[in-house]
Order: sequence, then C-alpha cells, then structure tokens
Amino acid sequence: MEPGELFTGGAPLEVDLGCGDGSFLLAMAREFPGRHFLGVERLLGRVRKVCRKADRDGLGNVRVLRLDARYCVEWLLPPGSVTRLHLLFPDPWPKARHHKRRLVNQGFLTALAAVLAPGGEFLFKTDHAEYFEWTAGELAACPHFTTCAWPDDAFFYPRTDFETQWRAAGRGIFKLRAVRAD
Repeated sequence: MEPGELFTGGAPLEVDLGCGDGSFLLAMAREFPGRHFLGVERLLGRVRKVCRKADRDGLGNVRVLRLDARYCVEWLLPPGSVTRLHLLFPDPWPKARHHKRRLVNQGFLTALAAVLAPGGEFLFKTDHAEYFEWTAGELAACPHFTTCAWPDDAFFYPRTDFETQWRAAGRGIFKLRAVRAD
C-alpha cells in the first residue's frame, strides 16, 4: 500500500497503532490539519466510531484501517513512509508466559525502523512499569533507534482516555521517545 492510496498530497504521515476510540487520533488531526493521520484498530466497533467522528468533524486528514498492528507495520506500510508512530497504552501482557505476545520486540522494532522516514519517531506510553522496562530494554538493544528526552511540554500531545483514567486513579505514566538512528 502506498500512502497515496489513502491520502492525496505529500503531507507527513503519522500512525496511531491501536487507536481505540480515536480521541487521541482526532485531537491530533484537528491540531495539525497539514498532516495525515492513520489509525489502526482491530475492533470493528471502534473503527466505525472513529470514522463517524472524523466524518462528523470534517477531518479529511484521518483514515482508519481495521487491521492487526503488527501486520500493518510488517507488511502494509511502505519503507520510509511514516514520520511518527504512536503506540499508546498497548496490552502489556503481564504474565511471563504471555510476554511473547507483546508487540514491542526486536522483530517489530526492525520492521518499524524500515517504515519510519529518516529521523522518524516512535512514541510509546504505558501505565505498566514492567512493560515500560521491557520496551526500554528492547529499544536499547536495537541499533536502529536512539532514545531521547520527552518533556511534557515538548510538543502538543493530547492524553488518551486511558491516560486520563490512569492519572485520575493515581497510576504512574511511563513514556519513551525514540528516533530512527540510521
């Protein structure tokens, strides 16, 4: 798939893997009308909801695909096509026997590096401390990425519904920002 099949014009493409109800995706699209935003979600009800909201709000810079996140990155997105990929509050698969199901691993990061444009960013947030450490370790072991600071006021970044819920419950939020190194 080429970005031109979804969007016209050569605007930067940002991908929200597991976009859920679309609150983050739609807020970003409203804030940055000169960018294209692709939401990826496997649950049909959520996809329909996000599409209705984007249509209602007249957001022509939003598209949503019903796909598995790993498949999207490994097989669908063309090399160098993505400027930013957002992975916000994915399932941490907390049990040790389920860790193999976690999205972030060396295979995923290698595929992600291929679809990111030079200097492209991977932005990750979770409320699960152990998954944060796991992801930080995977990124540190991956030669394709360099982690960098992500201060709260670095740039516009709306909270997801999960983040708002977790903060209200007093949970810590952990975040990583990595840039494609090569």
